[in-house]
Amino acid sequence: MNEDKLISLLHEMTIDEKIHQLIQLATFFYEGASDKGEITGPLGDMGISKEVVNNSGSVLGASGAKEVINIQKQHLKNNRLGIPLLIMADIVHGFKTIFPVPLAIGCSWDLELAEKSAEIAAKEAAVSGVHVTFAPMVDLVRDPRWGRVMESTGEDPYLNGVFAEAFVRGFQGSNLTNEKYRVAACVKHFAAYGAPEGGRDYNTVDMSERQLRESYLPAYKAALDAGCEMVMTAFNTVDGIPATGNKKLMRDLLRDEWGFDGVLISDWGAVKELIPHGVAKDEQEAALKAIRAGLDIEMMTACYAKNLRTLMEKGEISESLIDESVFRILQLKQKLGLFENPYRDANEAEEKEIIMSEAHRETAYSLATKSCVLLKNENILPLQPQQKIALIGPFADNGDILGQWSWHGSRDDAVTFQEGLKSKVADNNLLVAQGCEVESINAAQLDEALSVANQADVIVLALGERSEMSGEAGSRADIRLPEAQLKLVDQLSKLNKRIVTVLINGRPLDLHGVVEKSDAILEAWFPGTEGGRAVADLLYGDVNPSGRLTMSFPHTVGQVPVYYNHFNTGRPQGAEDAQIRYVSQYLDIPNEPLYPFGFGLSYTTFSYHNATLSANTLSRDGDLTASITVKNEGDMAGEELVQLYVRDVVGEVVRPLKELKAFEKVTLQPGEERVVHFTLTEDQLKYYHADLTYISDPGEFSVYIGPNSQDVTELSFELVD
Repeated sequence: MNEDKLISLLHEMTIDEKIHQLIQLATFFYEGASDKGEITGPLGDMGISKEVVNNSGSVLGASGAKEVINIQKQHLKNNRLGIPLLIMADIVHGFKTIFPVPLAIGCSWDLELAEKSAEIAAKEAAVSGVHVTFAPMVDLVRDPRWGRVMESTGEDPYLNGVFAEAFVRGFQGSNLTNEKYRVAACVKHFAAYGAPEGGRDYNTVDMSERQLRESYLPAYKAALDAGCEMVMTAFNTVDGIPATGNKKLMRDLLRDEWGFDGVLISDWGAVKELIPHGVAKDEQEAALKAIRAGLDIEMMTACYAKNLRTLMEKGEISESLIDESVFRILQLKQKLGLFENPYRDANEAEEKEIIMSEAHRETAYSLATKSCVLLKNENILPLQPQQKIALIGPFADNGDILGQWSWHGSRDDAVTFQEGLKSKVADNNLLVAQGCEVESINAAQLDEALSVANQADVIVLALGERSEMSGEAGSRADIRLPEAQLKLVDQLSKLNKRIVTVLINGRPLDLHGVVEKSDAILEAWFPGTEGGRAVADLLYGDVNPSGRLTMSFPHTVGQVPVYYNHFNTGRPQGAEDAQIRYVSQYLDIPNEPLYPFGFGLSYTTFSYHNATLSANTLSRDGDLTASITVKNEGDMAGEELVQLYVRDVVGEVVRPLKELKAFEKVTLQPGEERVVHFTLTEDQLKYYHADLTYISDPGEFSVYIGPNSQDVTELSFELVD
């Protein structure tokens, strides 16, 4: 269907048919649905009539080719003009084959594998009938109390942006219309959802526009520049106005300034939530503010369905405003080819061949090996096959390693740690005990754990969070491991055995009670379907750990938010003239995190030397090359992540002490060395000034190159006009 036919179709639609096209409902409203779907917000009595359902534009949560085909077939019979539904779902880090959670994927720093994971997720989702995924989530995160940090790739704007591009490419391909097994991407949550006060989900966000533009908006923009078809609004306020009804944010910035003409959708129930936010007195005013802000689809509330006609009849909105939103939705359906083939790639027979294929699981394994981060290793790893291992903890043989937003994944399909370790050691060298539940422990469990541990050479502890302890609505004020697990660690540490701790979690943790009692710590995050196999291969050195943190680990929760790219103060700790007390510091812990951004260990060691700049000055139309030699000093091949940071020493407004500008992964054999080159241009030195102009300042800049954000070699140059 070409654009002229779309316009003709729009003109054929009644005003009610147009309004209902803006409504998104869950599967259980539709004939042909097999279940009630997933409820992620308040429902209540929506007062939705059969007419609204028959004319609605999209469905949330339908999946499985059979169900989608049934729903679509019945809908086309019931819809006067035969307008197909858009089938949308949250396919965040895998459909049935589950990849590590996005925070873990970020720690791989592997854009190619990230894109491949999205491509596989799209393929499995598309053959199951999904047209749109609510991903990628690119919210910048600095507070691990917020449960949804597991959906982000971390605390850095640049890194989040390049991952956003990779995920969009993976989901959509190069041609959404003609490529098979692709889905439209929906970037979320616009905007600044990752900065809620106190780390409490759905809470207030308050920041300057300059901070918003500099730190929080770049990743959304990167996703849109990569062609992302949709945007989802955030639950939070932005400058005192909830995002879903924020005209300045949605209409002025997103649509007018950035030129986004795709579909804008609310999050679950967010239009009606304008009422408890206190910016709308009733559903009619909520509908008015949302449609004026440019919101096209209202998810799972009925403010549009009940009030847009009345608002039009009262003259408060024009029909053209409704037409604008409807036309965008029709255009997306056209781009997906739904008018010609409303079932798109849904195919029951192909589902069986494609979903959870060996190739898909192999990619999940590869990404899991690269996502785990070795935080500590006191000469205990890699383990040796002849050692007798006591595998102890609530995650020793537990399939709850997929993480939130893996709603089609099955814990029964997950390779557990016990299954992974069985492939490495003889049966008589692997002893297993649960030790405790995630949040409780009893005497019998502890006695069994101590008995098993006494027989072993090395204790491997499998500790962490249940999936539900992070993710949406998973905020926690105390980000230590539960007391039951800390008690288990404490009691086992008294045996004076070597302890290796493997962590399963969706956020950086306060590791007190663990770090000082463990000889090694492997941060596995929620590693996905192949997690047990990946962790086993890492523990035994079949794979050399290469993951690096993209979110800082605090010393304690009282330190958060803690992040590497912070500002200096007028009284910085460690300055030459600093006093002992009257500086910006804590009296009881360091200012710096326990484990910084970019940090991660390997089974080999890398040295950095001969850092150079190609010149001492950089002109605005030129470039400058920073180089450093990296050498593998150990006896095992390894992959090193070389990171480049820049600081604008004197700016019009204060500048971060370091900003990531580039990175490169290099694989080196024992004794091998390589010169790594980075190119810097003036464009990388720009930032938002006080008047929000995006320009650079002439003057001195520092360049830092190293294996993480703290251990760096410093160089300097001058930007000249």
